[in-house]
Amino acid sequence: MRKVFVVLVAIMTLGMYTPTTLLEIEAEDNKNSLSSKADVDQAELSPTEQTLETYETVLVEDLEPDYLSELQEQAKVQSLLKFGPRIAEQVEDEFSEVILPKMEAVLEQLASEAGEDAVRYYGITEKPSKGYGERIFHVTDLRTDEDVVRFHVRRDNRPLEGYYFNFHYHLGKDDFKEHHTIGEIYWDKNTPPKWMA
Repeated sequence: MRKVFVVLVAIMTLGMYTPTTLLEIEAEDNKNSLSSKADVDQAELSPTEQTLETYETVLVEDLEPDYLSELQEQAKVQSLLKFGPRIAEQVEDEFSEVILPKMEAVLEQLASEAGEDAVRYYGITEKPSKGYGERIFHVTDLRTDEDVVRFHVRRDNRPLEGYYFNFHYHLGKDDFKEHHTIGEIYWDKNTPPKWMA
């Protein structure tokens, strides 16, 4: 009976007791494979510190918005909205390559003349004119609610040539009287659809 009891206790406690000599050997092996605690701490902190520095840099950049870039992006969106899907399908590539960079240059010049403090208060109208209207968008000083520059596109029908889209702008400093040409995009001999169609 005693032997059966010893065997049952041995089976039930199997793996629960580890001789202390094995623990000492294992600890000695781990000590040799690891560096000092300071090296371990430094290895663990370096990636964290780098990540934290990167995060702080991104956070600071996000807190300082680029007002000019925002204006330029809104200009592109409003222009493509003005075209509508039918016209945009044919002229979007040429517009992006030829006309848009010139519009952005006008906005850059406007921003450099006005200064960063003024540009932060500039906004773009969000409703281009439909049908046959010329307005693409106006850049407005939100403090005074006055237009600074007006970007327009006109349809020109040249006999025997066809239709062209004439992109131009007017400046507030000359009371919007002078016509500043940006460029033209050829449409076709057929009449183009209405804007935003």
